[in-house]
Amino acid sequence: MEHSISEVARVSGLTPRTLRHYDDIGLLRPARTAGNGYRWYGRRELLRLQRILLLRELGVPLARIGEILDGERDEVAALRRHREELAARRDHIEEVIATVDRTIADLTGQAHLSEEEFFSGLTARREALRRDLEARYGPGVGEHFAAAAEETGRWTRQEHEQAAAQGRRLLRRLSRARAGGLAPGSAAVLNLMADHYRAVRLLWPADAAAYHALADVVTADPGQRAMIEDVDPLLPPWLADAIRAYATHRLGHLPPAAPAVRPRAGASAHGEGATR
Repeated sequence: MEHSISEVARVSGLTPRTLRHYDDIGLLRPARTAGNGYRWYGRRELLRLQRILLLRELGVPLARIGEILDGERDEVAALRRHREELAARRDHIEEVIATVDRTIADLTGQAHLSEEEFFSGLTARREALRRDLEARYGPGVGEHFAAAAEETGRWTRQEHEQAAAQGRRLLRRLSRARAGGLAPGSAAVLNLMADHYRAVRLLWPADAAAYHALADVVTADPGQRAMIEDVDPLLPPWLADAIRAYATHRLGHLPPAAPAVRPRAGASAHGEGATR
């Protein structure tokens, strides 16, 4: 069944002008354009539009969405990942709302909060990440990530900006390697990943297991993934494989046989002060 542009605008909440713009930039082509210039959309186009709106909801820049969608082949797997990211955001928002409610209760005399409780909802994601990583890699990894959070928490704004700029430059180098067809485990990429590992070590004393754990962070954490995709939409899974390869072949890490526990919060990766 085909739908006119006005029908698609009505069900999606967008305007016909926006849909025409999406067509003009190649983000969402209609199934066909009639001789009179009218655009018609089928089920496949509606599913793509849904994913466009999901990525917008996750804060992905419009200029990057087309590259992300065109680079993904398994739509079900992509939707499941979007669902996980949205669920993580929902959980975080609920935690923050609960913190606000408790603060209101404190200010109106209905309850009394300790100083720690003022920030409980704001630090919960970081604590969840620490627990998940400890469950997979042992308590040492969680301690490393906690040390990174403490270290970057003392940084000045200028130090954060400098670290972010250095991290983006490194990500661009990695992006050029990926775009050039280099395999994540190739010798050239492993040499490049030595710079990545050194950048991480400037923030916290990451051993082989902790560095290997970053592969989960850069693909599963929405904040980290969005930051990397802003440089290159196809970089996160490639970078994750490169991190694992470097940890295994250059640092001697032996991955455990247990199934992965997907982290739900941000951690400092690739030399940027992201744990804040």
